[in-house]
Amino acid sequence: MRQRTIASHFARAALGGARRQGFDYVPLLQELGISPELLDEPRARLAPAQFASLLQALRLALGDEYLGFGLAPSKPGTFAMMCHALIHCRTLGKALQRGLLFYSLFPDAPSLTLEAEGERVRLSLDESTLRDPDHFLAESLLVIWHRLGSWLIGQRIGLEQATFSYAKPAHGAEYDLLFPCPLVFQTQRCSLLFHSRYLDMPLLQDERTLKHFLEHSPADLLSRPDDGNSLTSQLRRLLSRDAARWPDLDTVAAHLHISPQTLRRHLREEGTSFQELKDQLRRDIAIYHLGRADLSLQQIAEQLGFSEPSAFHRAFKKWTGVTPGAYREQEH
Repeated sequence: MRQRTIASHFARAALGGARRQGFDYVPLLQELGISPELLDEPRARLAPAQFASLLQALRLALGDEYLGFGLAPSKPGTFAMMCHALIHCRTLGKALQRGLLFYSLFPDAPSLTLEAEGERVRLSLDESTLRDPDHFLAESLLVIWHRLGSWLIGQRIGLEQATFSYAKPAHGAEYDLLFPCPLVFQTQRCSLLFHSRYLDMPLLQDERTLKHFLEHSPADLLSRPDDGNSLTSQLRRLLSRDAARWPDLDTVAAHLHISPQTLRRHLREEGTSFQELKDQLRRDIAIYHLGRADLSLQQIAEQLGFSEPSAFHRAFKKWTGVTPGAYREQEH
């Protein structure tokens, strides 16, 4: 229920390769219970499970793990075979090198490199090896390799920087879910920077755990937002314990042992506010319940602390561009 929802932008972008190939994906969307109208609404959101299902279905329908964004398709099963090739490596460094070597054997595969920069290492992507106007595959590849690496060693690899070869897009506020670190736009290449100490860490996974991992990856790696250790994430965890009785800003500041002014400043530095955070959390909890038939609209409104269903109705439409009833209808 606390899971962050995913902006409709990413679903539209994911369909770009299929669109360019003239593939009619409307029946696919209908099968998944995703209305094309919802995707056309810039403020609309998808539940993580919905997004993962869309990526899985697209991959199979197109017969391409790159979803039409590579210079040549990558047959379904390629990612799994790469994982089998690296799972027996002793350290993360060896595993990443073997994984990147595996993909370099395909002449038209996206080009990824791992280079040392003092005590840091940079994973870089050459975007010229993609046909990816919305940068969907570029961002996906960086996210997948980061999360795959974190899974292999059983702990989150702390990112120190993410760079992008293009200007900050309109949906730039969503990036903290993908890359919880300082972001730099309009650089020479897309890359991730992290400390080299991770490369010496042993792999904690094996063939048995890999089998379970591959049942849902790589789609699951992309659909699971990374909350990181930011103040925003801490507050979401704190607030979501009881959505009906929100503590006020002063109470939260006292809980964190900081002054309300400091809390406001930190949230401002992370590009958000206390009110915005509460609204986003309410929106995500509402989407969670609307996707299930467990609660009526009135019960959801009460759970979120709204005195009237009409107030919830107005707020949800403001957050997502659609009414709660319309959202529930396209879900079922």
